[in-house]
Amino acid sequence: MVRNARHLLAPDWVVRRAFSPAVLRRIGEAISASERRHRGEIRFAVEAGLPLPLVPPRRRAEQLFAQLGVWDTEDNSGVLVYVQYVDRDIEIVADRGIAARVPNAEWEAICQRMERAFRERRFEQGSLEAIDAVTQLLERHFPPRGTNPNELPDQPTVL
Repeated sequence: MVRNARHLLAPDWVVRRAFSPAVLRRIGEAISASERRHRGEIRFAVEAGLPLPLVPPRRRAEQLFAQLGVWDTEDNSGVLVYVQYVDRDIEIVADRGIAARVPNAEWEAICQRMERAFRERRFEQGSLEAIDAVTQLLERHFPPRGTNPNELPDQPTVL
């Protein structure tokens, strides 16, 4: 019941305190720079409280993975970094092309480092470090070749 109330009463502006327009711009710039180094696509989404009906953050991340079209890349190499602000939960959902090559433990390690940074209120640094870690995985498994179209928006989505 308390968790439900926290999510229902979480105003959108709480996300803007941690993720100001300048921070969101720098995250978008980091994604743009990242995507020039590999054939993957990264989306970053932040949400204050979960919408009704409440679902676990992982399930919500999977919903957004589909809604934001992260699954729809040529190499099946899309990655969603989802920040559920109220619970300080981070979820990474990777498309089947990259998920088949990267063990779940590596994605979890990135989430845990990001959550640790967020507990210390280092939202920008934690986000940029996570993008860098995802970039390294994508570089290893989907190096650039020929043309490299930008298939998804680089700017973070605030829901």
